[in-house]
Amino acid sequence: MTIKNFSIEYDSINSQNIFTNGDRINGRIIVEVSKETPIQSLTFIGKGSARVRWQEHHGQHTRHYWSDEKYYEIKQHILRAGTEFIAKGRHVFPFSFNVPNNKMPSTFKSSLGRIVHKLKAELKQSMKLTKKAKAHFTFVSKADMDIPGLMEPQHDCTDKKLTVFGSGTIAMDVYTPKMGYQPGEDVHVKVEIHNQSSRDLKPKFELYRKQSFFAQGHRRLHTQEIVKDKLESVNGRSKEVLKKVITIPRNIPPSILNSSIIKLEYRLKIYLDVKYATDPEIKLPIVVLPTFEVPSAKQPPGPAAYGFEEFGNSNQQSWSVTPQFSDVPPPYGAHTLYPTMSNSHEYGN
Repeated sequence: MTIKNFSIEYDSINSQNIFTNGDRINGRIIVEVSKETPIQSLTFIGKGSARVRWQEHHGQHTRHYWSDEKYYEIKQHILRAGTEFIAKGRHVFPFSFNVPNNKMPSTFKSSLGRIVHKLKAELKQSMKLTKKAKAHFTFVSKADMDIPGLMEPQHDCTDKKLTVFGSGTIAMDVYTPKMGYQPGEDVHVKVEIHNQSSRDLKPKFELYRKQSFFAQGHRRLHTQEIVKDKLESVNGRSKEVLKKVITIPRNIPPSILNSSIIKLEYRLKIYLDVKYATDPEIKLPIVVLPTFEVPSAKQPPGPAAYGFEEFGNSNQQSWSVTPQFSDVPPPYGAHTLYPTMSNSHEYGN
């Protein structure tokens, strides 16, 4: 084999090895050959895309659902088309790539879909298959502060009339100071309960996440409980104002609201546990904002992190169909990323 090694690697810019909009990624394509070798072209590609795949069984029939979405594809010609010979040994081709400043979703992975941001290299030779190398990098989008109501107070209310095992009405009002929070931040919840029934009520809280996958007009929903808690009971024929602080866990991924085929959402559900009756409940949206380090001094070079396996066939529905080209590549030198969730429709919207 003439080409002994063909790989791509990049340098991290912080201890978390995370990149965000506008960051510059410096790296190198490694080509090691056992003898003088002709090469037609060498191309670098930076790409961000999403893919959804699942199947459903209906009796003896199986239906497959899939969808793809492209966010960007940027190409740089390291070696232009036309035969060029490289000498025996190890060759390093530097590249520099700016992550686009578009609004696009963060890196995400689940059993049904994924959002990937990757660096690729393609090497073409006459009468041979194109050689490819890739490295995934973890991208965390900057917080979108334009989401309507993100930093505004939230309020919702509900009521219920009891007719069995205790008559009367129940009313509940829920307030939170805002909708957007960073991991580790406290959510202050105020609950006003007007219990005009003869029954005792048990207020309960639940923070859960929703993963929604969309393909060919169908939706697949997964939910998972994150935090669960309760408050003291509210006696019958009484009125109570209760307060609760719920901390957003530090290890959960940010909300994904800017993809048309994958959504990651959070809900805060407050409900009253009423025996022998349907529980009155209120659901408030919670937006988990991204948080990451500000890029620091350049770290030592490291191989790619957050790898994914390829799966499924591509049927692209593109946001940015036309690749962008950079005609001025960097100079050539000779130096040397959530558990599968249960499938549930318990929480609805």
